[in-house]
Amino acid sequence: MPGLIDLHAHSSVSDGTETPAQLIGAAVLAGLDVIALTDHDSTAGWTEAFDAARGTGITVLPGLELSTQLELASVHVLGYLVDPANPALVATTEQIREERLHRAETMVSRIVKDYPLLSWDDVLAQTTPGATIGRPHIADALVARGYVMDRGAAFQGILHWQGGYYQPHDAPEPVVGVRLIAEAGGVPVIAHPGARGPNGLLTDDRLRALVDAGLFGLEAHHRDNVHGDSKKWEAKARQFGVVVTGSSDYHGEGKPNRLGENTTSREVYEQIVEQGTGAVPFRG
Repeated sequence: MPGLIDLHAHSSVSDGTETPAQLIGAAVLAGLDVIALTDHDSTAGWTEAFDAARGTGITVLPGLELSTQLELASVHVLGYLVDPANPALVATTEQIREERLHRAETMVSRIVKDYPLLSWDDVLAQTTPGATIGRPHIADALVARGYVMDRGAAFQGILHWQGGYYQPHDAPEPVVGVRLIAEAGGVPVIAHPGARGPNGLLTDDRLRALVDAGLFGLEAHHRDNVHGDSKKWEAKARQFGVVVTGSSDYHGEGKPNRLGENTTSREVYEQIVEQGTGAVPFRG
């Protein structure tokens, strides 16, 4: 009986609370057969994850979650089996990470005017060297200073886009991100398309443009899809001839999401592996 396949998880290389090795350990304990490591705009955790998986029997699907922007909404594109040395992908992710850093610094400079105990050093203390710094790290710093109870409270209040401290960040449009992943030998899937930001913006015309650029799937099964509207996105996948995935979007203790709470079928996983040419799964 095949185990569970979870194609969206984060480590401390981006905004998860566990190292890549700890993430693999958690995936083994959760009974997963396949775990995808998809840190934001980074492939830096792959080697550690592969080393940790060796001898465990678990398969690591290497990937990343690419930041893109549509109007004022963030739209994230999962890229599986990309070539981590692809020059265009490397240049774009470096630029995005630098932009994320400047954005976080700007937001903290605004927040400290009303929450003076917070400092930029507090934010850095919540990261690991080389991590993709973002709002989750600011949230963790606010928790550590006692201003909020947890990340969720921080995002619902101080870090909310209407909270007065928010700063948008520059990122490529989704169609550019999809094309970039495909040209790097990867398999692009729109993450949580029904989340509150992208939900109303991913019109049929835009979905058609994404498919034409190389989109392979929609993450229809994800807790952030509003109203639990997985059937809507399943129907969109059928309409546009792309696959359906399901994933936890696990962040360790950074989010309530649990490994394996949403999963992807073996058939779809095998299609992704067949499609990707930039890297290969690591079978531990």
